[in-house]
Amino acid sequence: MEFGAGVAHLQMAYSTMLWAAGPVLAVALAVGLVIGVIQAATSISENTLSFVPKLVVVLGTMALMSSYMLMTMTDYFEFIFETIRTIR
Repeated sequence: MEFGAGVAHLQMAYSTMLWAAGPVLAVALAVGLVIGVIQAATSISENTLSFVPKLVVVLGTMALMSSYMLMTMTDYFEFIFETIRTIR
């Protein structure tokens, strides 16, 4: 495998990770930001107040996005296995 092909495979791996995990991370960031603003506005510093809603929303997002995440990762692994098959 040439250097350029290796770099292309790494770029594809990073973009696949971003597309698969990005929605869940974005939702976790948004929920954390909203809860942080609410906590700052009300001066409540309870740790479970920030953890429990974020956990529930992230798990819900993972449940809703699981088919998309699975399809994205399946396409990537099919490409990788096809590439491995053509090398040998």
